[in-house]
Amino acid sequence: MNKTELIEHIAKQADISKAAAGRALEATIGAVRTTLKKGGTVALVGFGTFAVTKRAARTGRNPRTGVAIKIKSAKVPKFRPGKALKDALN
Repeated sequence: MNKTELIEHIAKQADISKAAAGRALEATIGAVRTTLKKGGTVALVGFGTFAVTKRAARTGRNPRTGVAIKIKSAKVPKFRPGKALKDALN
């Protein structure tokens, strides 16, 4: 499912226009992004939790030349599914 299909699904399920569904989806994504940028977490009960973790700096290799390169530390988004989501899939 891509973003357009998700908007269509939201519009149909909530009985709202596609434009309103698109705005709602963008607002939700924006809220998650803003919260994660501030270092917070977003917990959706029954669905899962979005959080930010820090990946340590490490040494990697250039696959073409085999030369060792330094990879900087980075903040990465993580998603941990909730129990209800896991149960729904199994």
